[in-house]
Amino acid sequence: MNKIIAIGASNSRNSINKEFASWAAGQIENAEVEVLDLNDFEMPIYSIDLETVSGIPEKARLFKDKIRQADGLIISFAEHNGTFSTAFKNIWDWISRIEKNTWLSKPTFLMATSPGPRGAVSVLNTAITIFPYRGANVVSNFSLPSFHENFKEDIIDPTLKTEFQAQLANFKEQVEAVNTAAV
Repeated sequence: MNKIIAIGASNSRNSINKEFASWAAGQIENAEVEVLDLNDFEMPIYSIDLETVSGIPEKARLFKDKIRQADGLIISFAEHNGTFSTAFKNIWDWISRIEKNTWLSKPTFLMATSPGPRGAVSVLNTAITIFPYRGANVVSNFSLPSFHENFKEDIIDPTLKTEFQAQLANFKEQVEAVNTAAV
């Protein structure tokens, strides 16, 4: 059974990205899904001075261990001023200090959604560009615009649904290929 880690890259208690990542991971049959809540990994803002004095926080090590245990990652980004939420970026900053290959070459499905019509595409494009430099094997990506109009327990728009399903199918195939090769 594959283990999928789903992350809504926002610390909002009512995060639509957490909802969307969790839902997407739940579309994978015969998978163990763990949804990580960024609020469980709140840490001081990263600084080299703090790291020198105090070391890497235990919560960063725990988050990294969750990534290590996964067969695949699904991350849905909230867009804050065109980029990552501070909560997500801070966790990423801390875990990148544990080892350079932050995402451990795991098959990764990057997504984004927002209430607006652009679907957080700016942050998604940034993630697609820079995640591979930190060890993500980005195999799929998807942006869902106008979340509240296009999602009600499932993607409503048929064109968007078809696009999502194609990206999810590719992600599942890549996760299976990695696991088959490991056996």
